[in-house]
Amino acid sequence: MSLSCFDLGERMLSVDEALAAILGFASAPPGHATLPLAALVGRVLSEDIASPIDVPQNTNAAMDGIALAWPGGQGGDSQALPESWELVGESLAGHGYRGEVPKHAAVTITTGAPLPRGTDTVIMSEQLEDAAPDAAGARVTVTRPETVRVGQHVRQAGEDVPRGALALTAGTRLAAEHLGLLASLGVERARVSRRLKVAIFSTGDEVTAPGEALPMDGIFDANRFSLHGLLAALGVEVIDLGILADASQAMVAALRDAAGSADMVITSGGVSVGQADWIKPALAETGELGFWRIAMRPGRPLAFGRLGHERVPFFGLPGNPVAVMVTFLQFVQPLIRRLQGEHAWQPVRLTARAEAPLQSRCGRVDFLRGVYHADETGQLWVRSTGRQGSGILSSMVAANCLIEIAASSAGIEAGEAVTLQPFMHRS
Repeated sequence: MSLSCFDLGERMLSVDEALAAILGFASAPPGHATLPLAALVGRVLSEDIASPIDVPQNTNAAMDGIALAWPGGQGGDSQALPESWELVGESLAGHGYRGEVPKHAAVTITTGAPLPRGTDTVIMSEQLEDAAPDAAGARVTVTRPETVRVGQHVRQAGEDVPRGALALTAGTRLAAEHLGLLASLGVERARVSRRLKVAIFSTGDEVTAPGEALPMDGIFDANRFSLHGLLAALGVEVIDLGILADASQAMVAALRDAAGSADMVITSGGVSVGQADWIKPALAETGELGFWRIAMRPGRPLAFGRLGHERVPFFGLPGNPVAVMVTFLQFVQPLIRRLQGEHAWQPVRLTARAEAPLQSRCGRVDFLRGVYHADETGQLWVRSTGRQGSGILSSMVAANCLIEIAASSAGIEAGEAVTLQPFMHRS
């Protein structure tokens, strides 16, 4: 039975059609949590944050040196700057000079210290020499005064973030720089989307867990651990259900139980038209199948549907390990990010030139494993990692990108432009 919101039946879908249908299934993020600053990395903001203060709070020095008032004021660029200046005090970071600096006088100042009243320009220490004191006290000499410009080495209050300005928007995935910005605003807690729970399991009588003896006809379970890594990078809570044998009722029970405890369920293997493939009939008994045929390589077949009364999104990924990773990046990742509240997220795509011809076939999107680099002029070039069989996981390890060849292309010639998706964790 087709999902009523898809109504796509058994026909072959383009990559764009499949992705649009999957994203159209996304609902609102599953709840929120307010967490302390140190626990926010990797989480997605669910509120806009405006700055309660000017950042920086005070106009301050960008260099160690002296602060002075330019003769003639801010419009006095053409007026000659005196070489010798009387020092009347100091302004330190955290301990500013409280008085007003008289005309033709200066104060020593450190980086980050507030600019005292009456000053507008900082001259860095490297351009200063001690002068002989006079009756009024210490003096300093400016070397090459003709190079000094009014207002130089000064950071204005609020030039980073003005008071009341929008600092971060809902839907931002928080990284180290965002935590630093929030801290600079004095924000100690923020509201973020609740961590998604994703249940995963592998299928197949031939699949064996690492650490167990490998049967004569067996393979080790690579897919479940690739999924662990991909999901961990998105900050989800993984519910690992292990390996399920090819048995119809066991599959039905596993899908039903997973739907009751998870926000999403992902399996690998068992979704083709083979006699021993159980996911599709089990899904028909526990939920609804939206579609399973997509014009791409690697990646066929991929089943997408929903489970139980909870309408939990379900992905039945292919069995081959490269196909699992490619389909996850193209379809599962966008839906997870949408559910987490990253509504504006798009995968990074770059344009490079092919170092050698790349084979493809019209009518499907080909995702080749590739390695890209920049030449001495900054031009990006890309080559394939060699053999592109969907079971050759070592070629994924050797790659730093996917080369995306459009369905309209019969191949890419050497020197021709091609689109690539960089693996961000390897850039």
